[in-house]
Amino acid sequence: MSQTATYAAQAPAARHPGGTFADKLFVALLWVQGLYYGVTGVWPLVHIHSFLWVTGPKTDHRIVGERATEADHWLVMTVGALISAVALTLLAAAWRRRTAGEIALLAVASAVALTAIDVIYVRRDVILPVYLWDAAAEVLLLAGWAVALLGQRRGTAAAP
Repeated sequence: MSQTATYAAQAPAARHPGGTFADKLFVALLWVQGLYYGVTGVWPLVHIHSFLWVTGPKTDHRIVGERATEADHWLVMTVGALISAVALTLLAAAWRRRTAGEIALLAVASAVALTAIDVIYVRRDVILPVYLWDAAAEVLLLAGWAVALLGQRRGTAAAP
């Protein structure tokens, strides 16, 4: 079997991702989404006051006696830490140029979940409409993932 035929017959995760447009887009999306999630995940962890200034007040802070402790936003911190963990995973895969299906699943599922939360809770007036900007960014990421994954599927189906 020729070297080209061997390359084409390999599973998509085993191929070097530099070859096809879909694989290059896959890795580019990992970088973009990983960096975006890195910034948005770490932001509330390092400067809760600017995060709250942009995104609005939250109700997840601890009440001490009659007053709330503004720096004690357990839910915001938990979500920030989890988004940061996803970011690290996506960036590690981008650095290694990994195009495994599990990485795509994490990226797509995260974008779908965050879009749904943004839209549902803005509609219910729980969070400010500024979160719709995040939903728009997530939808753009999902469109990119659709192109990359469909391209990979077509490339795999075309392989002998």
